[in-house]
Amino acid sequence: MFLKISFLLLLAIPIVCFSQKRMTKEEYIKNYGELAVKEMKRSGVPASITLAQGLLESDEGNSDLAKTANNHFGVKCHKAWEGEKVYKNDDDTNECFRKYRSVWHSYNDHSDFLRGGKRYAFLFELDPTDYKAWAEGLKKAGYATNPKYPEMLIKIIEDYKLNEFDSKEKYAWKNPDNKKNKETEKQKQKQKEKKRSVQLDDVDNFTINPYGREIKENNRVRYVIVKKGDTFFKLSSELDLMLWQIYKYNDLTQDSALHEGQVVYIQPKRGRSCKLCETHIVKHGETMYFISQKYAVKLNRLYRKNKMEEGTQPKVGQEIWLRKSKH
Repeated sequence: MFLKISFLLLLAIPIVCFSQKRMTKEEYIKNYGELAVKEMKRSGVPASITLAQGLLESDEGNSDLAKTANNHFGVKCHKAWEGEKVYKNDDDTNECFRKYRSVWHSYNDHSDFLRGGKRYAFLFELDPTDYKAWAEGLKKAGYATNPKYPEMLIKIIEDYKLNEFDSKEKYAWKNPDNKKNKETEKQKQKQKEKKRSVQLDDVDNFTINPYGREIKENNRVRYVIVKKGDTFFKLSSELDLMLWQIYKYNDLTQDSALHEGQVVYIQPKRGRSCKLCETHIVKHGETMYFISQKYAVKLNRLYRKNKMEEGTQPKVGQEIWLRKSKH
C-alpha cells in the first residue's frame, strides 16, 4: 500500500511542478499595454482595439496558440505567410496558423495585417479614438465570424478602461519608477512650454518656428520641408505627431521614402483648393499626387472632383478641377 501511494505521489509531482498559473486580464494589460501603444504610434491601430483583441483571441495569453506560437490574435497563415506554422482545429480541422518568435512579432504582424489589408483600409479613415466604430468596422470587414464580436471587444475596452491607452497622455508610456522616463517627461514639458511661448508675429507670412525648423502654410494647411537626414521617425518625434498621421496626411505608405526638399503636411489636407486656384493645367511629368501636394487638396477628393478612377494619371494639358466637381 505504501509503495502504491508513493508511486501515485510521484506521478502527481510533475503536474504540480509544471503547471502554470493563468495570466489574468489585469496582468495581460500590464504586460502588453506598452507594446499596444507603440504599435498604435507606428501603425495607427488604436491600442484599445489591439489590447481587447489580444485579450479575447488569446484568452488573456493563456491559449495554447499564444503559449506555443506567440500568436495572440489567431492570425492564420494565408498565402503570403512564409514564416513558421502550427496546425490546430478552428473553424475547420487542422488549420494553419502563424508562429512568431516573440509576442512583439505577433503584435507587429497584427498591425501590419490590418494596415496592409485592402478590406481594412476604411478603418484608418475613422477617428482613432472611436473604439466603437473600430469594433464595428472589424466586423464589417469580416475579421471574425462571431456576430457579437464588436460587443465583446467594446465590453472588454469599457470594463478595463482600455480607451485611456488611446489618449495622447498614454502615447509616451511610462513607468513612475523609471528615472529615464521621468527625464523624458521633463524634456517634453519644456518643449510644450517652448511651444506655448512662441510669438506669432510671422503669421501673416504663414511661418512659425516652434521646433527649430520653419513651418509654412499652404491652403491653410501647415507643412514642413524635408531636410537632409530627416526620417519619418524623426519628424514624428520632433513635431509631436504619430507615424500614421504623417502617412495619412500626405497619402503615403510605410514603404514611402523621404527626399530633401519634399513637402510634408503636418495637418490633414483640405477637400478643395483656395479660392484663387479653381483649376490646374497638367504639365509634363505631373501626377495627381503632385497636384494634391501642390494645392494641399486630399488626393481622393481630387479623383472624385475630376471623375477619374483612383490610381490613374492625367494627360499633359488636361484641366484638373481643384474646387468644384467637373461638369
